[in-house]
Amino acid sequence: GMPRVVYVQPTGTQQEVELAVGSTVMSGALANDISGIDGDCGGQCACGTCHVYVAEEWVGRVGGAGERESEMLMFAAAVQPNSRLGCQITIERDLEGLTVHLPDGQH
Repeated sequence: GMPRVVYVQPTGTQQEVELAVGSTVMSGALANDISGIDGDCGGQCACGTCHVYVAEEWVGRVGGAGERESEMLMFAAAVQPNSRLGCQITIERDLEGLTVHLPDGQH
């Protein structure tokens, strides 16, 4: 099967979806109508509308933001050390169960 990713809304509601390897956290959210991720720039790392917080236990596996991504995150609200742009997290087989939290106010 495909890796499952869990999206957690600010309200605590969880949505678990299967995403194809090679897709991204952002594209998976758009394909599954998950609110809170807009992806205005289409995944070009040119906006902050796919901002997510990577669950603490996944931060080491997913890694940190790259330089351009970090610049974009400066425009996002309430950035935390575990902030990433969803368009920059590529789904791999070993990310089964990856959990990301959606920021409040990105709706």
